[in-house]
Amino acid sequence: MMDKRGSQGSQKRNKDGFLKRSPFALILNQIQKKTSLRQQDHSSVAQLYKGPGEDESKTEETTDSKISDDKNSIANCYHQDVSEAGRSEPSGPESSEWKKVKHFYQRFGKKPNARCVNLNNCGLTATDIMELGKALCLIPQLEEMDLSWNGKAGGNLHLLMERFQKGCSLKVLMLIDCNLTSEDGTLLAQALGGMQNLEVLDLSMNKNIGSSLRVIAQELQNAPHLSVLKLHKCGLNQDSVQYVGTALRYLPYLRKLDLSCNKEAGGGFKDSAPVASLKHLQVLDLHQCCITEADMEALTQVIPLLASLEVLNISSNKNIGSACEHLLSRLRFLPKLKSVFLNNCALQEGSFTALADATLQLSGMKELDLSWNKCVGGRLKQLLDALSLAADFQVLSLSSCALLADDLATLASVLQKGHLQRLRKLDLSYNDTVSDEGWTLFFQHLHMLKELSELDVSLRPSSSRYCGTWFSDLLASLIKLPAFTEVGVQRWVLTAPQQQQLKDFKKEDKKDIQFDCCSYVQDITK
Repeated sequence: MMDKRGSQGSQKRNKDGFLKRSPFALILNQIQKKTSLRQQDHSSVAQLYKGPGEDESKTEETTDSKISDDKNSIANCYHQDVSEAGRSEPSGPESSEWKKVKHFYQRFGKKPNARCVNLNNCGLTATDIMELGKALCLIPQLEEMDLSWNGKAGGNLHLLMERFQKGCSLKVLMLIDCNLTSEDGTLLAQALGGMQNLEVLDLSMNKNIGSSLRVIAQELQNAPHLSVLKLHKCGLNQDSVQYVGTALRYLPYLRKLDLSCNKEAGGGFKDSAPVASLKHLQVLDLHQCCITEADMEALTQVIPLLASLEVLNISSNKNIGSACEHLLSRLRFLPKLKSVFLNNCALQEGSFTALADATLQLSGMKELDLSWNKCVGGRLKQLLDALSLAADFQVLSLSSCALLADDLATLASVLQKGHLQRLRKLDLSYNDTVSDEGWTLFFQHLHMLKELSELDVSLRPSSSRYCGTWFSDLLASLIKLPAFTEVGVQRWVLTAPQQQQLKDFKKEDKKDIQFDCCSYVQDITK
């Protein structure tokens, strides 16, 4: 766990050092004294991130109570637009310098914040970025900067990074989809040397910085308190992944690592030993990285050692179907594991069986995605028997799994026994292989899922099919589900009587359930 006293001491040294060099030191010091006296019983980070964070993805609701509240707050809530709250605006008489900062913010409809610059998706121009660089010199206690989705930041990062090379108290830096160049990556690496307090670094969707990952990774050792590192879709190749791996040795408090959607990264995970040192890692996202069998063999040795791991995403890696069997069997050694994403991995029967057996030991599981793995069809019972022991299981995705009527009958039986009571989202779409009898049996027991809010049974885009008599059973169950909001039934065709049934249901339904969306007979006879 991060030593808070050491971090605060480092922050204080950085802050004081900057003030001594700033021409506005005396003015800013007077402005900030009153604020700091009121806030001395709370960390500045906690002040910034009190509200709930954006649900970034389905894999991000993980929090380790053993890691400090401040760090949890940053890692989970850094998308929140705290600048709108304006809590950190200096009190007392305004200096001329702070008026300049306010004027700059007002151009974008924002309120200034002495600790946060949040200008994501503001259409910043090169001139704006130059003016922002000047304004940053007037905000010595800056802790968060989010310039995401401003394409003009690319090629102009030098206008900002000089401010941070002298040392700073920055804790969150987000530059998502900023069109950063390789040169920007090098400048950022130089600035990282002055960001000893950095806890969140998100450079996602900057595909041209992969070539500068070597220098960026080298400088990450200067940010020992980093808890979130996101390099999603950054053009990483095998070498880049190895550079990041070397940097991991210096990041003992890392909680989230996202290297996803780097299609040239395959082969770069063969030396995964540094990952084993991440004792606090909770989220590991390697989806769509073209992981090879050799990579999987190496990852199999280290992933089961990540005792704090809660979310594992290796989806859309089609070369690991049979190679991941040993890894899946060893998931049983991860007691905190809650979410596993394996969609579109071409799983083989042995891998599926290994997963089902391991799930028996994972009573804390909440979410599982096996979509687009055809081996699930005809074998769902193995998995459902294991998931029945997970008392808090909430999300199950089985889209395009070649399910059969027997699989739906097994699911109905599990529901009848009172299992999966916490299930909230169920995706059974694109399983055209299920007969009407299978759907009927399932929908007759659907009402047992009292907490279910979303269900998808849509057909494939290339197909259509008449609804069977099960449509009446579906409506009868939905009316008994208090939390239900949406059902996907795309490309199922309603007969005229069924259309009337649906019309009557919508009139009587007080919950306004969204049907997305049936076809009518006349739609396919035109």
